[in-house]
Amino acid sequence: MTVLDSLLDAARAAQARAHAPYSRFRVGSAILDEAGAVHAGCNVENAAYPVGTCAEAGAIAAMVAAGGRRIAAILVLGDGDALVTPCGACRQRIREFAAPDTPVHVAGPGGLRRSFTLDELLPASFGPDNLA
Repeated sequence: MTVLDSLLDAARAAQARAHAPYSRFRVGSAILDEAGAVHAGCNVENAAYPVGTCAEAGAIAAMVAAGGRRIAAILVLGDGDALVTPCGACRQRIREFAAPDTPVHVAGPGGLRRSFTLDELLPASFGPDNLA
């Protein structure tokens, strides 16, 4: 099994557990950390819409809670015909823990659809190094 297969399996399992009673749009995400561990998250909606949590945020929180500090790769899985890339806020969340060349994989029900680098999704970004 490849790393990409492991990320896709973890994201699928998380997506199946998403709490999306309002949009009915389930998203799963999985992160490979610097030690090779995989951490997953799903979207969790809330009746007060701005209070919900994206799948990527959940995966990042799981990584940090488990002791991971760097994102080596991330995969986002969503349904539908369009690419389900991280929202702007999640791109910034990913930036906190990832390098510009970190792969961001986007998948759908049939598997991998496209891969980007973080820098392609969030060019000229503001991050921790700006505060050094």
